[in-house]
Amino acid sequence: MLLQFQKQVRIERLAALWPEPILFESRRRRLQRFLVLPIVNIKQLWFPLVNHLIKVNFGKNHQLLITIDRTQWRETNLFVASLIWEQRAIPLYWLILPKQGCSNLTEQKQLLRPVFSLLKDYQIVVLGDREFGSVGLAQWLNFKRVGFCLRLKQGRYIQTEQEEYKRLDSLGLLPGMSCYLQNVKVTKQLGFGQFDIACKWQGKCRQRVTKEPWYILTNLGTLSTAIKAYEKRSRIVREALPQASYV
Repeated sequence: MLLQFQKQVRIERLAALWPEPILFESRRRRLQRFLVLPIVNIKQLWFPLVNHLIKVNFGKNHQLLITIDRTQWRETNLFVASLIWEQRAIPLYWLILPKQGCSNLTEQKQLLRPVFSLLKDYQIVVLGDREFGSVGLAQWLNFKRVGFCLRLKQGRYIQTEQEEYKRLDSLGLLPGMSCYLQNVKVTKQLGFGQFDIACKWQGKCRQRVTKEPWYILTNLGTLSTAIKAYEKRSRIVREALPQASYV
C-alpha cells in the first residue's frame, strides 16, 4: 500500500510514512528485509497483474507491440521490455546488467524469454532502436515466430540480389521517400539468413525535417506494416524516472 500511494521506492520516505508504532530505524530495516524476500519478484507479483491487464483490454491473438530499451541510470544499467499501450510503455520485465554499455544477444534473450512466456497467447512484435539492430537477434526472433522491427545504423552494409555490398546511406533516400527491400543480406559475415528492410525518410513535421531516414530490419512483410509498428515506438510519451534509493 505504501508503494501504491507514495509511488516511489525511497526507503527512508516509506519508513517515515509507515504507521507502525516502532522506531524509525526498525521500520527502515523491516522494509529492507521485505523487499529482498525471494517471493518479492517480478514473476510472482507483477506478471499476474500484467496478465489481468492484458486479458481485460486485449482479445486473444491480438498483436502486442513490445519495445526493448536500455538506459544508464546513475550506476545502474537498466534493460527493460515494455508493452506499448496508448502512447505509454508499460514495463513487463527488466534486468539490471552487471556492466556498463550495450547489451549482448545472450542478455537480450534473457530479457525476452519471460515476456514470450507471459504473452504466449498473443501475436508479438518486438521493436528496438539501433542498439538492437542485430542479425543474430533477428534470426532468434524469427525462429521464435515473433515479429520484429529493429532499426539499423545507416552505415550498415547490405547486399541485394546480384549487387555488391553497399551502405544503407548510399541508397539515395530524400525526405518524403520510402522503399522496401526484400531478401537482403545485412552483413558480410557468412552464415546469416536474409531479411527485409523497410526504409523511410519522414517528410516535414511541424516545419522541421528529420535528420536521417529509418532503416528497419523486419519480417512483417510490407513497408506500411513495418513503419506503422515502429512509429508506435517513437510516439511513446516518456516521463522522467522517479528517484530511488538502493535496498
